[in-house]
Amino acid sequence: MGERYAVRAEGMEKRYGDKHALAGFGLAVREGTVHGLLGPNGAGKTTAVRILSTLVRLDGGRAEVAGLDVVRQARQVRARIGLTGQYAAVDEVLTGRQNLEMFGRLFHLGGRRARVRAAELLERFDLADAADRGVGEYSGGMRRRLDLAASMILSPAVLFLDEPTTGLDPRSRGEVWEAVRALVADGTTVLLTTQYLEEADKLASRITVIDQGRAIADDTPNGLKDLVGGDRIEVVVADRAEIPRVVKTVARVCEGEPEADEEASRVHAPVTDRVAALTEVARTLQDEGVAVEDIGLRRPSLDDVFLRLTGLRTTAAEEAVAA
Repeated sequence: MGERYAVRAEGMEKRYGDKHALAGFGLAVREGTVHGLLGPNGAGKTTAVRILSTLVRLDGGRAEVAGLDVVRQARQVRARIGLTGQYAAVDEVLTGRQNLEMFGRLFHLGGRRARVRAAELLERFDLADAADRGVGEYSGGMRRRLDLAASMILSPAVLFLDEPTTGLDPRSRGEVWEAVRALVADGTTVLLTTQYLEEADKLASRITVIDQGRAIADDTPNGLKDLVGGDRIEVVVADRAEIPRVVKTVARVCEGEPEADEEASRVHAPVTDRVAALTEVARTLQDEGVAVEDIGLRRPSLDDVFLRLTGLRTTAAEEAVAA
């Protein structure tokens, strides 16, 4: 039996004047998964989500969501999706319960069904204890969870999350991640746009990298990391004068050519046999009396992938440098 896809897009085009926001973009999202859409600002992530959620009409190509054409069957698509944007859309004056009941009525559930659905979602998103507090008193993570709950009023088959943790602190971000995992465990398909590599790495089973309106890579997180060379042994020496000896030792064990960074007192090289190579390098350096400050296996990060593919550093990396 073939794989089933909740979202499929081919050759999507969107122009704003002379600018191509999307230039032949394609995407395939498997049912019941989190699929990450990763790219720098202006790459076309939000435009793609707006088209797939029927908010913007495409200029070329085609797209289907939940088996329905986003142009010819836009109304049916809207009945099967949820959308959470970059900023919470809940009313801070109302309580959490009142917000969800209001959304229920807007979706024509009727008073009784709206109350029942609100209670279910408050419990599901761990907001029952705060249900009757004003949303203005909620933390950032609580507001985002309430926003997610609002997008789930009609139990959508596909949920679009457009940079849902922008501006949140690490704890609040973790709360949103747990909520997303729970949704997928219940069968919802999630398309997640993000600039945060850690977010994509922790949540997505597959990632599409978009730049200048085109998909430039599509693979699992580990598959993308393999693009920049797989695992590496890294040795940091106590004395830079020992670097030539370390290079020779590493070259005997590792298949790839070692590289030396004298400024950081570091030598690194690609490996395939991982633990065996690490053990052999550590034993040899000890036997030769080379003082080592640190030694270990290093896996490329998605930030390394992003930098290799787009020539840009990600938001998360920029924030780390600024911190």
